[in-house]
Amino acid sequence: MRLSSLFITAGAFLGAAALCLVAAYFSVRMIEDSSVIGVRAELDREAMTWAEVDANGLQLFMAGTAPTEAERFRALTVAGRVVDAARVIDQINVEDRNNAEPPRFSIEILRNDGGVQLIGLVPAETDREQLIADVTALAGEDAQISDLLDAADFPEPEGWSDSLRFALTALRNLPRSKVSVEAGRVAVKAMTESDGARRRLEADLARRAPDTVRLALDLSAPRPVITPFTTRFVLGENGARFDACSADTEEARDRILAAARAAGLEGKATCTIGLGVPTRSWAEAVETGIAALAELGGESITFSNADVSLIATMGTDQALFDRVVGELENALPEVFALQALLPEPPEANADEGPPEFTATLSPEGQVQLRGRVNSELTRTTAESYAKASFGSEVVYTGARVDEDLPASWATRVLAALESLAKLANGTVKVTPETVSVMGNTGNQNAGAEIAGLLADKLGGTEDFDIAVVYQEKLDPTLGIPSPEECVTQIRQIIGDRKITFEPGSATLDLSAKDILDEVAELLKICGDIPLEVQGHTDSQGRESMNQQLSQDRAQSVVDALRARRVLTASYAVRGYGEAQPIAPNDTEEGREANRRIEFKLIPSDPVPEEETALEASDDPAAAPEDDAAEDAPVEQN
Repeated sequence: MRLSSLFITAGAFLGAAALCLVAAYFSVRMIEDSSVIGVRAELDREAMTWAEVDANGLQLFMAGTAPTEAERFRALTVAGRVVDAARVIDQINVEDRNNAEPPRFSIEILRNDGGVQLIGLVPAETDREQLIADVTALAGEDAQISDLLDAADFPEPEGWSDSLRFALTALRNLPRSKVSVEAGRVAVKAMTESDGARRRLEADLARRAPDTVRLALDLSAPRPVITPFTTRFVLGENGARFDACSADTEEARDRILAAARAAGLEGKATCTIGLGVPTRSWAEAVETGIAALAELGGESITFSNADVSLIATMGTDQALFDRVVGELENALPEVFALQALLPEPPEANADEGPPEFTATLSPEGQVQLRGRVNSELTRTTAESYAKASFGSEVVYTGARVDEDLPASWATRVLAALESLAKLANGTVKVTPETVSVMGNTGNQNAGAEIAGLLADKLGGTEDFDIAVVYQEKLDPTLGIPSPEECVTQIRQIIGDRKITFEPGSATLDLSAKDILDEVAELLKICGDIPLEVQGHTDSQGRESMNQQLSQDRAQSVVDALRARRVLTASYAVRGYGEAQPIAPNDTEEGREANRRIEFKLIPSDPVPEEETALEASDDPAAAPEDDAAEDAPVEQN
């Protein structure tokens, strides 16, 4: 009895074990079959019929003969999309290297606050360990470095090492960027802190790029933070103008400019698009304010953050003024606070005339302070500020103390001097009625900056007048034309002339010297622009020879420009041969027209504009339903 029970128990265990073995066997077979089927389907989808797939347990074996090293790498990548890459055993052969084309070596280097990723295919002789060490050194020991590179046993292409070294140089000053590396070419896409930083970085990279590396730059800068967020519109005897114009979006800018033109603005005008707007209702408020000023007939309206100052023309009908101001107060969004002023005619002073303070900055840098100040302290402070701003050796003080002047006189004098410091030369004048700023500048934004400064310093009911003229010769950038303007001017320089070569050769003809001299002088002004120098031929001769000849001729032009000290790192050289004729090739005149050199801009991929945190927080769809919350001012740090 006992023996029988023992046999039954043992048999049960043996049966269970057998069932487990059978189940495990079929489970493994199921995994093997599903892995093979899934990988095979993906390979077929990628047209890799040469690849063979087999499985043994959890291991997946890849076999076959790949046409190139790059195809081998791609097949392994495809298999890794279906199963865990650690399960894939590489048994793939590659066709005889003597017959195989070398793969296209490239690296994508992605750098952000979290670390650096390296993705791509590199030659086997590239020192991977040294590359990772160099990346770690520039990113910091705490940065996470992800090495996702694969290697192919082919010789390094010409220019590969130079491109890789320069890419690391570029990456050093780009904490948020993507750097693409190929043999002889480096493409940099990054976000900079400001527009000035962008320009400096572009110039620095162009200067550092070796002659063997073609540099493609796509650098962008965030919208500036405008503080105070200011718009000032003036309607006077000389017409309408903006002393400053700020907008938060392109739509807001267009609405504001349309309102200004309806009020009498003529000629070219624009608004700076930036961050710091106190409310999404900014455009609506400015539109309403400009329309109210136009109804009054003139003077000025100033928006400084949420403070609005409207000053009517002296002599405006009181009833009209009261009605327009009342309607404007009701029409403005609640976040805005309006101060309106109708100036009274000044009382005549037969003894001394109206008091005034004047400061003059000469083109040579000499500064004179004249007129009246309200205290000895104000005179000392004004003189000290002027010496600090312009230099102690160039300031002459001839102002006298008049204690009967208003208490706000000192603030107005110092604000005027601060405005004068933003000019290359000019005059500021302080009177009881207004602060006037007149002069010349090399800064296109000087008028807006002065308007924002005076609106902030003087308060809502103080009037001021700005007559600042931008002069290109005073601009540190020397009026650098846009890339599009540069290409247009190159075409104008060439005109009916041609850059010619010796017959059947890439050697420049002596007649091309004058054209290239003029083009080089222009390109030095244009700076680092993405330019493609194209070579074209007629259809005589073999197509392959024509293509090579056009390539060599375009390269000769770039070499000639480089010899004239033009920065050519961002230029691309391409020969199109006979592929893009501009005239029939069956006449001598047509063939002559087709033998040409052209300069064209290399288009850049647009950078999508991302919503800022400020804009997201002010989005009505995401904000609370409370209207007050929608219009609440946003503080900028």
